[in-house]
Amino acid sequence: MAFSKNNHFKFVLLIFLYSLKKSSSFGNHSSIDGLLLFAPKHVTIFNTLATRAKLVVHCMNKKKDLGIKELPIGASFDFRFRVNFRKTITYNCSFEWPEREETFDIFRADRDDNETSPYGVCRECIWYIFESAPCRGKRDGGRSICFSWD
Repeated sequence: MAFSKNNHFKFVLLIFLYSLKKSSSFGNHSSIDGLLLFAPKHVTIFNTLATRAKLVVHCMNKKKDLGIKELPIGASFDFRFRVNFRKTITYNCSFEWPEREETFDIFRADRDDNETSPYGVCRECIWYIFESAPCRGKRDGGRSICFSWD
């Protein structure tokens, strides 16, 4: 009986490892993060305003307020967290600079931690804030993806 359970465990483990390897071989090394429960995330926001104005950032989710950060041109603000079990976590940020205020969901699990999303999974979510749009950079140096303000 113990022999049978041990073989079953080995079989299940082998299938899991095989599927993990297949999912990580699609070229996007962070795609595996979309499969993991409580995947770690690191969000970085850069002030890249063309007007060189100071950017005031205020990010929060339903349970946590990250406070107000003032970013001079070129400066960044970052935070880390883990995706919740149901993958419903969202961090919304307000961005303010002279004569303008915008909001944007800087992290949405359905967009940023979903391997079926057209934008891909990000483990290191790097955002560049421009007057026209927030743009998520790519670690491999590929073309950034820009979004509309909320």
